[in-house]
Amino acid sequence: MESSRMYRETGIDLAELIKTLSKWWRWIFGVTAACAAAAVVVSLLLPVYYKAETRVLPPQEKGSLASQLMGQYGGLIALAGGTAGIKSPGELYVEMLKSRTVLDRMIDRFELMKTYKVKYREDARKDLRNLLTVREQRKSGVIVLTVEDRDPKHAADMANTFVEELKSLASGLAVSEAGLRRMFFEEQIRSTKESLARTEEEMKGFQLRTGAFQIDAQAKAVIEGIAQLRARIAAKEVEAKVLRSFATAQNPDLQRVEAEIQALRAESERIESGKGRGFDPLMSSQRVPEMGTEYLRKLRQLKYNETLYELLVKQYELARLDEARSAVVIQVIDRAVPPDRKSRPKRTLIVLMTTATGFILSLVVILLRERPWTRSEKPSREGSRQA
Repeated sequence: MESSRMYRETGIDLAELIKTLSKWWRWIFGVTAACAAAAVVVSLLLPVYYKAETRVLPPQEKGSLASQLMGQYGGLIALAGGTAGIKSPGELYVEMLKSRTVLDRMIDRFELMKTYKVKYREDARKDLRNLLTVREQRKSGVIVLTVEDRDPKHAADMANTFVEELKSLASGLAVSEAGLRRMFFEEQIRSTKESLARTEEEMKGFQLRTGAFQIDAQAKAVIEGIAQLRARIAAKEVEAKVLRSFATAQNPDLQRVEAEIQALRAESERIESGKGRGFDPLMSSQRVPEMGTEYLRKLRQLKYNETLYELLVKQYELARLDEARSAVVIQVIDRAVPPDRKSRPKRTLIVLMTTATGFILSLVVILLRERPWTRSEKPSREGSRQA
């Protein structure tokens, strides 16, 4: 009865199906057993790999290298291998670990071209990337790095060395940025110092040639104020030039400095136009003799160079301090240790999956060959003809 209902619903006679499978059970068993045996042999021949894991915590505090690089370098860090989609400092460190620079250092330190038996460095990079896994845990910000190798101790050593290379690369980027600023300010200080010495000699020669020249305190104060204002503008322009050498236009520090420059220029124009204090620093020929006007120009240039020199020296000292403390603190939560258990191959899973696949395929082959449903159709057709 059950067989008849199944035949009406599916067109397959259950009794005929069981009869067919019983007829071929030895072949089905043989195919399944052969697949299982082959899976056992293959799984035993596959190389064994061990996975070592280390966990690190990148700098999280405000002003860390990660945040500086995110804002300042922007898309400049091509060595990270495509950082366009980076949204957090942790992702930046993940990309740095996968960068060509770090991979090449690892290849050289562990002689991986010999280990992987490859001729070209690009092939060694590809093999190493396949054995490397780096991910950031979203909630904690912890970076988890795993390395697979056929030797458990070698896998642990490589995982720990990856962290060392990350520290080296991050510190190198920070020192490069701070060192660039320091060297730039050194050059500007040298140039400003020469200009200051030249203006001092010109002022001294002018006074020896013309004798002492006195101006009232108000005029001197305005001259010094304008000179200092121009010097501040020049110092800010130097700072902006340093930032532009490695920062994008969207960098907040660069935008802040540019806004300060615009504000200082507006103030300078307001004062020099006479709208600020009602005083023209160079005055007119009716109020000050020609010799006095020349004195005012030289005084303004002298004060400008003095103020600019002082501001640049301060910027230089700040750059030196930044360079001295630019080491990046990447904390290692868990160092990698040689794993006790292999990570692959998963022999049990391979054998079970292959055995099940062999059994199913053998059934499909038998059913397609015997087609038990066609035999059930013949008697019904003959009965209908007799009727």
